[in-house]
Amino acid sequence: MRVLFIGDIFGKPGRRVLQDKLHELIHEQRIDFAIANVENAAGGFGITPQIADELLQSEIDLLTSGNHIWDKRAILPYLAEQPRLLRPHNYPPGVPGTGIYVGDTRCGVRIAVINLQGRVFMPAIDCPFVAGLTAVEQIRNETNIILIDFHAEATSEKQAFGWHIDGRASAVIGTHTHVQTCDDRILPKGTAYITDVGMTGSYDSVIGSIPSLALERFLRQIPIRLEPAGGNLRLNGAIIEIDQSTGLATSIKRISVPACCE
Repeated sequence: MRVLFIGDIFGKPGRRVLQDKLHELIHEQRIDFAIANVENAAGGFGITPQIADELLQSEIDLLTSGNHIWDKRAILPYLAEQPRLLRPHNYPPGVPGTGIYVGDTRCGVRIAVINLQGRVFMPAIDCPFVAGLTAVEQIRNETNIILIDFHAEATSEKQAFGWHIDGRASAVIGTHTHVQTCDDRILPKGTAYITDVGMTGSYDSVIGSIPSLALERFLRQIPIRLEPAGGNLRLNGAIIEIDQSTGLATSIKRISVPACCE
């Protein structure tokens, strides 16, 4: 079976290139299940219920997120009601929503997705290594096809988590830093891994934002409201092929698909 993981959708430009390329990509690549990280889908900061609904009404099967999921307060009651929008699983008990999804793919195969958040240069929430392994061990009673969105800042933490979970999950897909890395590979025990799948949005930008605004932040060190850039739109992500009998990955291929028009 084949899973498409789409890197962080950044603002309206990211949603536009997704609308432009998603259908073609799913059908050309024979995708059985499509996942997208959406924590920056609303103007580059968070996501709204309306945008989440629009994305779930497309051919995306599941939405994951990260630390920016809390940026729009309207999403809090929505998280409690919509199991197809995940927030990181390792937030403390009582936080709205869920970080684990278990459901069926288009081909009727049971699949699980876990959303986790790292702690290096990030908020000090519960340990993703402990929470992730505990969740995997519980889920394997129901399915051995398990993908993890590991949303983290530090490359070292992402790589360490990949080795920690190798052979226990189908894939560990890194998100958050918006720059696609070229280390997509199968780890020795069969888990597909990439440090960061990149971003879906403008690549004439500073990780999605208008460069002049980002530069003003760095040069003047004062708060500046960042806004999504609009040029050179690309859909970045990865396609993972999984052996249904073992739950282990047989291939992972990073993708970077330009928009047809802007």
